[in-house]
Amino acid sequence: MSAQIVKTLDLKGLSCPLPIAKTALAVKDLQPGELIESLATDPGSVADFAAWATSTGNEIVEQSVDDGVYRFVIRKKG
Repeated sequence: MSAQIVKTLDLKGLSCPLPIAKTALAVKDLQPGELIESLATDPGSVADFAAWATSTGNEIVEQSVDDGVYRFVIRKKG
């Protein structure tokens, strides 16, 4: 059984720390194991998401960049 993304956040155009701050708030509403997708254009978001995932225990299960848009799929810990 593959998990479905339950929420997508369009964070394009926002600068640090807003993409990670808004993602962190949205993750609080998820159930453990659920996935959220965040789309950002701030190149600094790559390091921000990695550091946040490490410090919170949430898992980045997919990460990519396409035409300046950084995509992160995160599984809530649990």
